Amino acid sequence: MLFLPTEVSGAWLIEPELISDERGSFARTWCAHEFEERGLNPRLLQCNISTNRLRGTVRGMHFQREPHAEAKLVRCTRGAIFDVIVDLRSGSPTYCRWAGQELSADNHRMFYIPEGFAHGFQTLTDDVEVFYQMSREFVPGVSCGVRWDDPAIGIRWPSPISIISERDQTWPELP
Repeated sequence: MLFLPTEVSGAWLIEPELISDERGSFARTWCAHEFEERGLNPRLLQCNISTNRLRGTVRGMHFQREPHAEAKLVRCTRGAIFDVIVDLRSGSPTYCRWAGQELSADNHRMFYIPEGFAHGFQTLTDDVEVFYQMSREFVPGVSCGVRWDDPAIGIRWPSPISIISERDQTWPELP
């Protein structure tokens, strides 16, 4: 796996190294040892998928509050998304900065999102599936979010928003 730093401290774009032959290809998408070597959280307790019917759908920006903050490894297994993270770690040199990456079934890229970040995405195609590996279990009482259009963050979504949940439309702006 190739670990590529992003413009936000602690977050990584990960590219599997495909080994190809006449049958197709093979790649490793997870290795706890390689994550530990880089100081990343190698703990995996839960995996989730989301399916999204229409292009332009936005999910986010979600996180869990301490003491249940979670690291995520996100991969698009069908279609394509613009995956976005926001650094919410007070005292971080990249506090309130965001980064976005295109993840698709074709490019096989994964986004490593450390604890203390909000996460969301916009679908770039119809019929999208996203696979999440999580370091902690989901705890509904500590689930939180920030606005997808918070002017203090300034996320530049690639397309007009076609669908967003009522809950995601009503997250607060950063103070």
